[in-house]
Amino acid sequence: MKLLITVVQDEDAQKLISSLMSEGFGVTKLATTGGFLKAGNTTLLIGVDEEKLDDAIHIIEKVCKSRRQMATSPSPVAGAAGMYVPYPVEVTVGGATVFVLDVEKFLKL
Repeated sequence: MKLLITVVQDEDAQKLISSLMSEGFGVTKLATTGGFLKAGNTTLLIGVDEEKLDDAIHIIEKVCKSRRQMATSPSPVAGAAGMYVPYPVEVTVGGATVFVLDVEKFLKL
């Protein structure tokens, strides 16, 4: 058995959970925050039988696409100490970060 720890953007989370559950995968959702934009993201814990691992990863790839988005980044103002003005910057968001771990023992009590 494998445990997928999958970090996705909040925007993709519900569709991914629905897609995984409709294919019979169990999913536990954790609300998390982090990354460059300090934006909300979701961490999913997904228990997967080894022979279904590729199927689960395929669903994640299909649902969680990377995309470009405008964000603001502070820039120092010339000649003004300690003053910053936000300016727009295009960044890549979305996609998924997936950690695949071996599960030594699984109990459902």
